[in-house]
Amino acid sequence: MRFCMVTTYYPPYNFGGDGIFVQRLAHALAEHGHTVDVIHCVDAYRLTAGQEPARTYEHHPNITVHGLRSSFGRLSPLATQQTGHPYFKTAALRRVLDRQFDVIHYHNISLVGGPKVLMYGRGIKLYTMHEYWLICPTHVLFKFNREVCHQPQCVRCTLSYGRPPQLWRASNLLKTAIQQVDAFLALSQSSLKRHQQAGFAGRLIHCPGFVPPVEVYNEKTFPTPKPEPYFLVVGRLEKLKGIQTLIPLFHSNSKARLLIAGTGKYEPELRRLAAGNPRIQFLGYVSGTALYALYRHAHAVLVPSLCPEIFPLVILEAFQQQTPVIARALGGMSELIHESAGGLLYETNAELLSALELLHENETYRRTLGEQGYQAYLQQWTVETHLQRYFTLIDEIVAARRQSGCGTGAMRN
Repeated sequence: MRFCMVTTYYPPYNFGGDGIFVQRLAHALAEHGHTVDVIHCVDAYRLTAGQEPARTYEHHPNITVHGLRSSFGRLSPLATQQTGHPYFKTAALRRVLDRQFDVIHYHNISLVGGPKVLMYGRGIKLYTMHEYWLICPTHVLFKFNREVCHQPQCVRCTLSYGRPPQLWRASNLLKTAIQQVDAFLALSQSSLKRHQQAGFAGRLIHCPGFVPPVEVYNEKTFPTPKPEPYFLVVGRLEKLKGIQTLIPLFHSNSKARLLIAGTGKYEPELRRLAAGNPRIQFLGYVSGTALYALYRHAHAVLVPSLCPEIFPLVILEAFQQQTPVIARALGGMSELIHESAGGLLYETNAELLSALELLHENETYRRTLGEQGYQAYLQQWTVETHLQRYFTLIDEIVAARRQSGCGTGAMRN
């Protein structure tokens, strides 16, 4: 089959989990013999990052990557953000999407084409909801950059993030565009319910994510990367990730270290908060075998996010290495812990301190939670399980179209 992935960010022009997910899905499909085109926006990355990526990636031979660039540079994604149309990239998008694809799969399209891009091309159309962009201008349901959003004040909130309000949200553009999409894939049940509660009218399907297989390291085949016991945080260093709430708990008398793997705009503030504390170490960007080893030997991976994350891949990556997770009881984090029995949830600092102390002192309990998380990963979040769900959905859409006499292609716009 021929697939096309449409996403704002894609490695190496990428920040978070959405681009990594698209890359992993594209490679999984390519490994199974399918051909995949990937469209992403280089200008959007340059606008957000202000620089070129430091790393490069090799692509599978079955994958063709289209990194869109406009002579208008950063003005192009800004125009899309405001109008919901590709504008300066319309011709480039159509050149790719007007080819004959079996499936066009949209991901984070906020700066690569906006709602209008959902109307381009033919084929089965899917959309994975990595964030809350369809119902939240800031994508994250983190109101005024300080609390979970329960009563939207979108214009004021958008301005508090230093962004201009999106003019297209006052029109019917999104309502019209989503009618072109066969299914919106919710990575978690909590995300699905949030969209339903917001009145989102698209067809919502629960389709959990995955992480690809890697070697499971253990103490015999791979020694611990740190001599002292530690807890681990992995991810972008941003305020909404909540890492600043952990730092006061790892005072100088703490029995274990806090290792922080990742980079981001909030890093200077986090380093200021941790200044003079030898129990806290910033590792910068870590990947590959070094990251797997950090996961494997941690007492637990901590996920203290202050916003309702949809499907944190770091939790699955921890489970894959038989490591338990301590997460804030919020959104998809709660869901993954409940479904796996692979960790502990907390709401208050007192509960977090109790969880840290329990997993530090009780090795047997740590191993039990880690094994439960690992078994849940094997049963629910592998590549094979995800692709089975994915192709079952595609087959159902094809059958429904044939039954209704619509064929397998969407109407061209």
